[in-house]
Amino acid sequence: MKKAIITVVGKDTVGIIAAICTYLAENKVNILDISQTIVDGYFNMMMVVDISNFSKQFSDMADELSAVGEGRGVVVHCQSEEIFEKMHRI
Repeated sequence: MKKAIITVVGKDTVGIIAAICTYLAENKVNILDISQTIVDGYFNMMMVVDISNFSKQFSDMADELSAVGEGRGVVVHCQSEEIFEKMHRI
C-alpha cells in the first residue's frame, strides 16, 4: 500500500473538508485516517491516505490539492509517507 500525508491549515470556512474529500474520491484515493480541529477560528486537518489506485503522478496530486486549497483559502501540503517519516525522524 502506498500512503501519503495531507495537511490542511487556514482560516475556517464552510466546505473545506468537502472540497478535499471530493478531490480524493474523484481520484480513487482512500482516506485511512483523519484528524481535524478548529482552534480560535483556524482550521487544521491531517489525513493519511492510500494512493495505491491514484493514476496520475504524485506531483500532480500535490499540485492539484494545493489548488483546491487555494480556492478555499487554506494551505494544503501533500507528502509521501516515506518522505514525511524521514523528515520527522529524530
